[in-house]
Amino acid sequence: MIDLAAAHDELRPLMFSIAYRMLGSVTEAEDVVQEAFLRLHRASREQALVDNLEAYATTVTTRLAIDTLRSARVRREQYVGPWLPEPILTDAGDTDPVHRLELDETVSTAFLVLLEALTPIERAVFVLREALDYDYGEIAVVVDKSEANCRQILARARRRIQDGTPRFEVSREHRDRLAGRFLEAVGAGDLAGLERLLADDVVFVGDGGGRAPAIQKPMVGALAVARFLVGLVRRGEALGVRLDLVEANGQPALRTLTADGALLGILTIDVEDDRIVRLHNVINPDKLSHLGVVGDLTALLAGGKM
Repeated sequence: MIDLAAAHDELRPLMFSIAYRMLGSVTEAEDVVQEAFLRLHRASREQALVDNLEAYATTVTTRLAIDTLRSARVRREQYVGPWLPEPILTDAGDTDPVHRLELDETVSTAFLVLLEALTPIERAVFVLREALDYDYGEIAVVVDKSEANCRQILARARRRIQDGTPRFEVSREHRDRLAGRFLEAVGAGDLAGLERLLADDVVFVGDGGGRAPAIQKPMVGALAVARFLVGLVRRGEALGVRLDLVEANGQPALRTLTADGALLGILTIDVEDDRIVRLHNVINPDKLSHLGVVGDLTALLAGGKM
């Protein structure tokens, strides 16, 4: 029998990486990985089934993620307000080892939102090929399609998302400097300075999921977004809220905390050229619980205790 305990630490990052990119949910990805390991354990009693443990783990994880995504689609159609993926902190010092994964554009918040436009099979083929560099023969086995069919599926998936594909062409150092200036401008209430950092057509998306007060539709435009952010920060300062700069999903982000350190939200910052083009703010407490103690934003705004 294969020693799965010994293989666990090696396999888990791969399995979580597939499941998270497929689902955009830490909680659902963890459930998929747990179920996949249970199935691996049962299958490992028959050595012939798992001669290639990594390939078997990839297949089981991907197929479970496809099934989970199909049922999740129904829930997301009923979601209150815009749906955003659950953020993962990717700073070297802050990353939970369980959730550590290889970083590329396909794990960014903007890209995960874009992948929602794909069918579960299209998303699986795209993730395995574009993010994990599997060859078409391997992908065909995983999704139970022919190699030719997988090539067609990938081409269709690329066409579906090409117009909205985010461009992360600036250097890490440049984008981090811009994020630092953004934090300074927001903290200082510098409306003009903040507006200069934002693209004319910048988009701000909030995800409260009906569990926290968030805007119900995306906000567009530098002046509107700048005014909105300055107003939020002023109100937050009066309530003892503080901001710090972190990295989430491979991109700079602002972490919003209460005075006693409880987490209120993660706002990811997408930079293209010399401007901030997208801001995604997750304040749904259900999507933050994997990051630590979560505060009650609704109670705070109402003057209640955290």
